[in-house]
Amino acid sequence: MPELAHTTPNEDDKALYLAVLRAGGRVSAREAAEQDAAATARLLALGLLVHHDESEQLTAVNPRTVSGRLSRELREAGTRLFEQAEHVPAGLDHLTDAYDSAARREDHGQQITHVLDVDRIRHRLLQIEADFREEVLAAQPGRRPSVYLEKSARTEKALAAGARMDILYQPVSGSDPAVVDYAVRATGWGMRLRVLDEDFARMLVFDRKVAIISTAADNRTAAFIEDPAVVDHLVGVFRRDWERAERVPWHDRAGDGVPPVVERIGRLLTTGLTQKAIASRLGLSERTVAEHIARLRERYDAATLFQLGWLMREGGR
Repeated sequence: MPELAHTTPNEDDKALYLAVLRAGGRVSAREAAEQDAAATARLLALGLLVHHDESEQLTAVNPRTVSGRLSRELREAGTRLFEQAEHVPAGLDHLTDAYDSAARREDHGQQITHVLDVDRIRHRLLQIEADFREEVLAAQPGRRPSVYLEKSARTEKALAAGARMDILYQPVSGSDPAVVDYAVRATGWGMRLRVLDEDFARMLVFDRKVAIISTAADNRTAAFIEDPAVVDHLVGVFRRDWERAERVPWHDRAGDGVPPVVERIGRLLTTGLTQKAIASRLGLSERTVAEHIARLRERYDAATLFQLGWLMREGGR
């Protein structure tokens, strides 16, 4: 199968090909190699030069002929790859079943797995984080270590893909400049972060299918829960805490308030303009406008653009 990088001659290749044309379209293999051995080899591989064994001569080939052949081979290769792609899931079924079995081997059929080793907890969390698609609920009491705040690329990508993340902190985290800086960035991506001035347990819930709770004060042991009834109960606990939690103007805490452009976007929203129309009016990309609107939705705790516009009309700024 021809690779894309090998279907187009580079500048050295073109220079050598033109030199062969200037020599009448034919040159000895020795002379071509002496001028540029690497380019000679590439032109032969592409078929722009052909080698005559009996005379040790190289002849230039019409590029139209080569182009047609390469295009045909690439189309055929693409068709084969497409057909192979259709069979990939089935080809991995056995391995997928083995992976699922290995992930659940420890619980012996139970839906609550107790993990007593920090490394194994991290390993299992990474697996779950890689699989979730729709929602993360996280109750994170105490101070947030900076190492967790730095892992933002995966979070930003998940939010950009449409996932929802609701995170609860305690006031002690809300006063940490590193947390405030992270919150400003994360709310811009669409995350919602609130602060609850109460004691609450550490908990993570992914896609409302699996919940992880700490089972020791030092957070070195955890329970992974997949029982639907228990997971639903924990989601309810989180939601009750969430409703009591305080919405925080993270930008104000960072000392920058709401930037003027965000204020202007908010004013345009209240007039009924769409996100696309606002982007056009302000000369911004739709992605930039979406990020600014995410800030406003977090600030006003609005679930939809309509609700955001309504709340901004009612509450002012």
